[in-house]
Amino acid sequence: MYDALIIGNGGAGLSCAISLKKRGYNVIILSKTHATASQTSQAQGGINAVLGNSNDTVINHIDDTLKSAHQLGDKDAISFMCGEAAKTIEWLDSLGVPFSRDKSSNIAQRQMGGASDKRACYSSDYTGLKILHSLFDTALSLGIEFIDESMLLSLIIENEEIKGVTSLDIKTSQVSQILAKNTILATGGYGGVYHNFSTNSSATTSDGIVAALNKGVELENMEFVQFHPTSLKDKFILISESARGEGGYLVTKDGKRFVDELLPRDIVARELYKKIDNEEEVFLDLRHLGLEKIVHLMPQEYKLCFQFTGLKMDKELIPIIPASHYTMGGIKVNQESRTNIKSLYAIGECCSNGIHGANRLGGNSLLEIITFGKHLGDNICISDNEGKNIEYPEFLEDKDMIDKLYSMDNTIDFYKSKETLGKMMFKNVGLFKCENKLNKANHLIEQYKKNFKFMGIDDKNKIYNTNLKELLEFKNMVLCAEVIIQSALNRKESRGAHYRDDYPKENNTFSKNTIIKKVKDTLAMELR
Repeated sequence: MYDALIIGNGGAGLSCAISLKKRGYNVIILSKTHATASQTSQAQGGINAVLGNSNDTVINHIDDTLKSAHQLGDKDAISFMCGEAAKTIEWLDSLGVPFSRDKSSNIAQRQMGGASDKRACYSSDYTGLKILHSLFDTALSLGIEFIDESMLLSLIIENEEIKGVTSLDIKTSQVSQILAKNTILATGGYGGVYHNFSTNSSATTSDGIVAALNKGVELENMEFVQFHPTSLKDKFILISESARGEGGYLVTKDGKRFVDELLPRDIVARELYKKIDNEEEVFLDLRHLGLEKIVHLMPQEYKLCFQFTGLKMDKELIPIIPASHYTMGGIKVNQESRTNIKSLYAIGECCSNGIHGANRLGGNSLLEIITFGKHLGDNICISDNEGKNIEYPEFLEDKDMIDKLYSMDNTIDFYKSKETLGKMMFKNVGLFKCENKLNKANHLIEQYKKNFKFMGIDDKNKIYNTNLKELLEFKNMVLCAEVIIQSALNRKESRGAHYRDDYPKENNTFSKNTIIKKVKDTLAMELR
């Protein structure tokens, strides 16, 4: 039995594991992908911190974060994160993260949308990737154990306390049980539910969130999904906010600017979408910055743009479209990352800890996952109780479930359903919502749930059966979509990233958090 089992090998999971290992605990990380493929690598623009190099203050950082959260932020949690930010950067720097430097050799900082000052530390436009590589190298040097290519299936909970998890070995299709004194979910967000309309990796399918929901864990604020204003049109590949932070313009085909590029992301994304919905093309214009500055500050963006569109940022307008990018909701936790289940914790984008509220401030995501991941690893209390190495019912149930999928006929092609799901979520549960659109979306979800019994797999091989993995992911995506839709229907107002045409203003009645919990296969919801 392990002292700590961490599900997910991104920035949050690795930070927690490193801190636990340095305290002498026996840690294992289980993940569906390899560490360098985690979603953390997609964070490009920067990580916020007040470093004392300007007139910026921690109070300003707190105020900017609270403002973005639209009255749903936890001031204590936000104050803690912002107050720890400089220490977080110092820790990352000590691990060898190659932050970009200014002429005085200080860590360079850039402007991000919604921020009152330049406080985003960066590594050109590879910030998340460089942080991830440094954390992974550190974890390897400490001898932390990894189980890669293993998909979370179920949480093992007995008497309101977690005992471990069951997982599917993608390489062999075998179901395993892993027991631990503490289980930490760091499985990422749920942006992949917007399939083909998201900047997220294909692995971001809400597995941890749905596994938690299925075992009575509370979820919070699932209706709040942030759409990034700038992804490549038709490709949905992220063009970092650094492009606007460094002076890029958002323009129409005739070159006219139509929005303040550094307003909060929800406002900018909606203004872009209005143009697109009116059959106007919108573009990112960086031509005035010049090739030297673009290649120095945004080398990844330049390469991605040319590779996928054939366009050069220094010479041509870049066609863009908003895309699902970050999810503010997730597994409800307190400031110590505890859930409502004993010994179960959640960190990173899969959790809702009061930092982001209704809308995330750009540059705060990397800060949150590293700060709270490390904080949990530094402070979690692990008992000496060894527990029982027995087989729990979930293991046999999940084994039977996988065997059944192999024996089922595949009558309905779930891949086509997944394409339709993504389109429906983007159109009806995206930047602009209303009751009619949400009800249509809910109807489709109900139909998919009825169709589950007709969805099997064509590939009956046991070795690297991605057909099986993708069916399990699709079912998680459908169940997560249901929670998003129900939460959005219940919130009859517009607040932050949640905008309803039929309720276009904030309503103080809803200045509370949406709590969802599954009770006897039914979703129970309240505002708390």
